[in-house]
Amino acid sequence: MKKNTRGQVALYLLFDALSALMAYTVLYTFRKEFIEPDVFAVKSLRFDDRYFYGLIFTTLYWIFLYVVVGSYKDIWRRSRLKEIAQTLSSNVLGSIVIFFMFILDDWVESYKDYYESFGVYLGALFVPTVVFRFILSTRTNRKIQARKIWFNTLLVGSNEKAVKLYKEVQKQRNTTGHHFVGFVSVQEKIDFLVEKELPLLGNYKELSRIIEEYQIEEVLIAIESREHERLEAIINLLEDHDVKVKSIPDTYDIIVGKVRMESYGIPLIEVKREIMPIWHRIAKRAFDIIASLLLLLLVSPIMLFTAIMVRQSSPGKIFYRQQRIGLHGHPFHIIKFRSMYQDAEKHGPQLSSDEDDRITPWGRVMRKYRLDELPQFYNVLIGEMSIVGPRPERQYYIDKIKEKAPHYKYLHKVKPGITSWGMVKFGYASTVDQMIDRLRFDLIYIENVSFFNDLKILFYTILIVLQGRGK
Repeated sequence: MKKNTRGQVALYLLFDALSALMAYTVLYTFRKEFIEPDVFAVKSLRFDDRYFYGLIFTTLYWIFLYVVVGSYKDIWRRSRLKEIAQTLSSNVLGSIVIFFMFILDDWVESYKDYYESFGVYLGALFVPTVVFRFILSTRTNRKIQARKIWFNTLLVGSNEKAVKLYKEVQKQRNTTGHHFVGFVSVQEKIDFLVEKELPLLGNYKELSRIIEEYQIEEVLIAIESREHERLEAIINLLEDHDVKVKSIPDTYDIIVGKVRMESYGIPLIEVKREIMPIWHRIAKRAFDIIASLLLLLLVSPIMLFTAIMVRQSSPGKIFYRQQRIGLHGHPFHIIKFRSMYQDAEKHGPQLSSDEDDRITPWGRVMRKYRLDELPQFYNVLIGEMSIVGPRPERQYYIDKIKEKAPHYKYLHKVKPGITSWGMVKFGYASTVDQMIDRLRFDLIYIENVSFFNDLKILFYTILIVLQGRGK
């Protein structure tokens, strides 16, 4: 059966909104019937404008919070126990915010009234929310068990591990919903052990075609130890596709705690396409917008002076626009103050160096203090870049880098930035080899991305600018 994802999400939204409406109505009624009469000796349950404003605000607030915490992602595969725990944690934290906004300013006879109001609201919210979600999840699980819903699954691997994983998953397919359409091989040979169970769809190099052709939703990687040198290439090929990717772990993965318990026998590692949770991405984006607006206002006199100096330094345009590759490989045009003479790349793409005679005298000053980067805050403001993230490159150089370092593709998991850990620790690169050397710092950033690390990188960047240690 074809899955109506939008319809399922709409049901979650509808029931969550109803739960929020009921919870606020219960809280409002409780305050009017039990709290206010003790304080003012007057009972008057009247649904006035204040009630309706609060009703609308709290409902939108909860929907927004559920979106932020990812309640509407992967809607078809839900652990009911895990969903109850996640709902409780989000409801408790969200209700604390509501407490400070709507309850704490109430006149009360005793401080115990605060606890009672909070408890009433939390209970009135959590119970219907979790009941509705439990019903929806149960309904979905029953459809999976009845094989009315399934997930087209591709097995990468062809020998002992692949056969073992296939058989383990098949035992539990009525609970996991996996529907194997076939397997792809890693080695080039005629006979494969798993071929007795599944049809061969091609070699791993054809993954993109196979995923599109067979509408694959999940990929399980079960390759032999001798084939692990191909794992990076396989992951790189899967990066561009919106599919779940899971792999059989090695001993090191188990020791460092990457493995999560699955409903079937063999433990698997899920390869995340998004490295940041939704709430982190929203917080990072909010910081980018606020910081960019403030900085553009604060440095506008400096930008005006810089623009005048660019115009005076040499003939040509003030701003320089160049196509770069951003998030998930999408191209965009980066904006900088022009630091080179007009037509500096008329003979083709070239990387700059310390002694590059294409750079104007004023351009050297701008680069030293990174003034040429200031217009990129506009790129940040419109969402093409972030303040902190790996520096974006041109496709011409990306192709050259990937010849030696295919894992460069991982940088496209996050938005490119004005500054990065690579820029702080390594600086500008004058050759492709230097770009590859800088790459390892940006990969470290991606593996440890956090708001704290962004602030740390910004701090070091400011020091570099003030000390004039830019290129």
